[in-house]
Amino acid sequence: MSDQSTKETSGANTVGDADPAAAENAAQYLSRRRLLGTAGATGLVLGAAGGATGYAVGSSGSDASGSPGQSVALTTVGADMAMFHGKHQAGITDGLQARGHLVAFDLAAGAGRTEAAALLRRWSDTARRLMAGEAAAHDDTDVARDAGPSSLTVTFGFGHGFFARTGLEKQRPVALDPLPEFSSDHLDKARSNGDLWVQIGADDALVAFHALRAIQKDAGSAARVRWQMNGFNRSPGATAQPMTARNLMGQIDGTRNPKPSEPDFDKRIFVPAAAEPSWMANGSYAVVRRIRMLLDDWEQLSVKQQEDVIGRRKSNGAPLSGGSETTAMDLEKADANGDLVVPINAHSRITRPDENGGAAMLRRPFSFHDGIGTDGTPDAGLLFVCWQADPLRGFVTVQRKLDRGDALSRFIRHESSGLFAVPGGAGEGEYVGQRLLEG
Repeated sequence: MSDQSTKETSGANTVGDADPAAAENAAQYLSRRRLLGTAGATGLVLGAAGGATGYAVGSSGSDASGSPGQSVALTTVGADMAMFHGKHQAGITDGLQARGHLVAFDLAAGAGRTEAAALLRRWSDTARRLMAGEAAAHDDTDVARDAGPSSLTVTFGFGHGFFARTGLEKQRPVALDPLPEFSSDHLDKARSNGDLWVQIGADDALVAFHALRAIQKDAGSAARVRWQMNGFNRSPGATAQPMTARNLMGQIDGTRNPKPSEPDFDKRIFVPAAAEPSWMANGSYAVVRRIRMLLDDWEQLSVKQQEDVIGRRKSNGAPLSGGSETTAMDLEKADANGDLVVPINAHSRITRPDENGGAAMLRRPFSFHDGIGTDGTPDAGLLFVCWQADPLRGFVTVQRKLDRGDALSRFIRHESSGLFAVPGGAGEGEYVGQRLLEG
């Protein structure tokens, strides 16, 4: 966890606090919304001729008054669509989604480069279809038949072991070297790493599950699931106005996330086009950590004590030095006794980019709750996902500093970990990873 995260909004989400991102998203989805509005008025079916493999967009069988035989347009949440083809893969700069699934696969024994290429081709075709609100090409389960795309994104990455299994060791990036050990690590190896990684997010739980099931079925005999985790965020429109998300500790989490409007955003988050290996051009590196929150201990603290741990007001996310959520933190401000207003070990102080040589990462997490133990302890916390052009300069730099004295460390435990190379987006007619697997 850090003071760098992604902003949640009602309706269409944006990254960070950037209004330009909201405008960009609105423009991106405009033609889709117009299409869906037409579909709602005419009963248009998107998909194959005759609608055999498509979804009836907005076709609920009745209009708003309940009259049968009429079609109604999807809501904004259901109509929003992320684009599969593009410079970057979807699911990186898109806003937080209400539901998420993270799943890692290992290639099956005997499966190599040929089988991996065929698998990524299948996965890419399925992702393209589902993100457009269409059905899967084969054996669709109909789980999401009544819904639109609901901002579905499907993102693919490669783990360290993938390259040896496919004979592509010379193409493995140096940045994909295993992460160092940290003092807060209590890692379960069975729930860490993996040859292939898939991130799924959507603003509808059934749409997200539908994608997860389709991806799993597409794996066939080529790969098996190594681990899988489920997460959630606040639903779009749940707050009176757009606001930064809260985590399960009740803290506003994401105020200082890098913003696409910042001039150095691409440099921090995406691999340059001229970088080596060339197949990673316009890609990014994802660090994935399952961070359990020790909520019983955390909730025993007073609000004042919690705020001192974080360095920000719990009510509105403002720094303890004063102002509003977006006010710059005054690290030198002291109280009447001469003590720093923002404690020296406060989490938000330690994670500031200007306190870490400019290190930055785009955090795009999901919360999780996987039940309650026999002792009444909740198994809950954060599925931490962060993006950066170089994990050594991003995540590792910040986490090493957190290791040396973060006040929050007493209340969290890192239970699983993974690092994945996420290639750039696929062009029209391409599949994700094609430049690696066929280069």
